[in-house]
Amino acid sequence: MRLVFMMTGEISEPTFIDALSGSHEVVGLVTQPDRKVGRKQVITAPRVKELALEAGVPVIQPEVVRDVEALNQIRQWQPEVIVVMAYGQILPSELIALPSRAIINLHASLLPKYRGASCIQAAIKNGDSQTGWSVIHVVKKLDAGNVLLREPFQILEQETGGQLHDRLAVAGPSAFRKALLMLEEGEVVGEIQEEACQTYAPKLLRGCGRLDWTLSSTQLERMIRAYHPWPGTYTHLGTKRLKVFPQVQCVTGSGIPGSFLGQRGDGIEIACGSGSLILSKVQLEGSRQMSSGELIRGHSQSLQEGLK
Repeated sequence: MRLVFMMTGEISEPTFIDALSGSHEVVGLVTQPDRKVGRKQVITAPRVKELALEAGVPVIQPEVVRDVEALNQIRQWQPEVIVVMAYGQILPSELIALPSRAIINLHASLLPKYRGASCIQAAIKNGDSQTGWSVIHVVKKLDAGNVLLREPFQILEQETGGQLHDRLAVAGPSAFRKALLMLEEGEVVGEIQEEACQTYAPKLLRGCGRLDWTLSSTQLERMIRAYHPWPGTYTHLGTKRLKVFPQVQCVTGSGIPGSFLGQRGDGIEIACGSGSLILSKVQLEGSRQMSSGELIRGHSQSLQEGLK
């Protein structure tokens, strides 16, 4: 089959590499434009673009995929199947109608649970024991198409959002290959998603990671793991932002939420709405990452005032 891929995120790379070495013909890649990355704002291409060019696959990078030139180019590639994965744009009806067989989306949750961009973080934050891949038909409504298949995937104890992302990336090719086999055999209608069960996980911004100490220690511990490395979690010590890393432990202390309950080994114990958390690794704004013990030695007075 003639395949066109629409993908940008790192999670899509193993699936694209798998397709390049497979039996189907990859005739084109649509990916996001090169962007400024990092503190030095270096113009950087998506890794999938580099992989495509190395393999001789033509690439387009429209700012908006509904652009007439972009649609005409995809039409000229004559795709039988369009594969969408971590692309990052809403697709127009004209594009959805282009492939002769299907346009499918690989989504990293067990739909209808966690439609949207932060499905991986949401699964950890909410204490789920499993997530997985769903392969769905693309429709105009976000992540709402019929489900061709679901591949469940266990979430490991103490796993962070970044670690789960990387394991799911490795598992992506398996779901992709199974979906293509189904499409080779003929039209696949798929299972209608139960709208009453759908939940939404919106795109995360840096400010989403602020810790609310009135939540329980369990809720905060999950959030700290889920949001590492992006968007990260933080609180405030005095007037400075204090980044919190996922080496934390739930204990049974009590006090005013955010108050400093004392030193525990090389960590600091902070009261939550229910229970308390021991923080081990932190980074104060304008400083390097340090143990919480080091933080105590340099900022004991500010700690006595609590975290905000």
